[in-house]
Amino acid sequence: MKTVRTRIAPSPTGIAHVGTAYIALFNYAFAHQHGGKFIIRIEDTDRARFVEGAEQVIYDALKWLGIPHNEGVDVGGPYAPYRQSERLSIYKKYAVELIEKGHAYYCFCTAEELDVMRKEQQKQGKVPMYDGRCRLLDPVVTKKRAEGERHVVRLHMPNEGKTEWEDLIRGKIEFENVLVDDQVLMKSDGFPTYHLAVVVDDHLMEITHVLRGEEWISSTPKHIVLYDMFGWKKPVFGHMPLLRNADHSKLSKRKNDVSLVSYMQKGYVQEALVNFLCLLGWSHPNNEEVFDLQNFLKNFAIERMQKTGPVFDFNKLNWMNGVYIREKLGTAELRGRLEPFFPTDFPRDKFDAILPLIRERLVLLSDIESLTDFFYRDFQLEKSTLQSKKVEDGVVKEQLEKTIESLRNTTEWKYDIVEAAVRVLQEANTWNKGQYFMLLRVAVTGKTATPPLFETIEVLGKDKTLERLTRAQKLFSSQK
Repeated sequence: MKTVRTRIAPSPTGIAHVGTAYIALFNYAFAHQHGGKFIIRIEDTDRARFVEGAEQVIYDALKWLGIPHNEGVDVGGPYAPYRQSERLSIYKKYAVELIEKGHAYYCFCTAEELDVMRKEQQKQGKVPMYDGRCRLLDPVVTKKRAEGERHVVRLHMPNEGKTEWEDLIRGKIEFENVLVDDQVLMKSDGFPTYHLAVVVDDHLMEITHVLRGEEWISSTPKHIVLYDMFGWKKPVFGHMPLLRNADHSKLSKRKNDVSLVSYMQKGYVQEALVNFLCLLGWSHPNNEEVFDLQNFLKNFAIERMQKTGPVFDFNKLNWMNGVYIREKLGTAELRGRLEPFFPTDFPRDKFDAILPLIRERLVLLSDIESLTDFFYRDFQLEKSTLQSKKVEDGVVKEQLEKTIESLRNTTEWKYDIVEAAVRVLQEANTWNKGQYFMLLRVAVTGKTATPPLFETIEVLGKDKTLERLTRAQKLFSSQK
């Protein structure tokens, strides 16, 4: 048995996409399950879309998620180089081999000619594809022309028969060869297209299983034909379902935030994001929803992959992130994760007192500022936010004055003692409980929704609480 070898081949053309992590996760799991190797190969042959630094972002994002790889540009390996732009002479060699065998040909059609060709085919109701006109040229002549004339190299796709394979996820798939385009293999800039490079690299790097997104299904016949033309053993293909939006359209950066860096910056817990990705297109045999990576690796089976595109449910991801924050991370670990999100004026010495009050309300790590800012920042208080249709202004003024007096005389500043004093006031004066407690909440925090009121008041401290209540009371004292 050959060692199982899987890979992902991301392009450094922009953001590190969450879809890349999704594909990487399942390739890693499959290799791990079979005691194999998982490889990262960088497909940087699209020089027009190449983004400097994007390659490192891919490595950093996958490292953050805890998805390791055995070989790659960053860690090396026996099949280096793992960056396609450093393998150009290899692709040129195999392109020439295909031409000499009659399996590929030089094409000299201009962009304008191809555009006219496509428009004419569309008028006729045909599927736009290359019509093979350069196939008919004399190979001896085209070889000479290629020495000084701009050209590409195209695959000589068979015009008859079928190309089929047994897909690891979808079962038998077949295509009529006549419907498959003569794909460009080498571009005019001397760089290979994905189709030639992926076949050459997967063969030379001894990739045994190609697990990739379903958008590559229509390209697979071209790849299989290339394997046959070279006389190489084909890997096992498996096409995973695409991630979908709620309306079942393809998850894309035009509609959604799909950047892994953005998930890091927003404060998603990496374990929660991995857990969520595991459940996209795969179901746990024990119907578990919250589990760690090791649990997934132990229970993973490719047979449990579904064919239909899973919906990337952001509400579920946020729910899961909250579960990890509340239940899976210890206090010390959570503090370490929260530290990068602390604003500069956050009172670190009060963290242990504040965390229990807001932990249940944390969805993202970045929520820490909005949930705690009133503990350490003053806020603008308007009389209108304290007024109530249920009571007159004079009553509100009385409520604040009596509360200040009572709390000023409180000797021990503990939440239960403060609460007892406040409840005595409310009952003795028969004030509306909901209105009165909301008045105190807004006066001391500036918000209508906060952690438990009296625990919050204890952390704020006596001086700060009385200061804020007094400020609120003055808004009503100015009335004539």
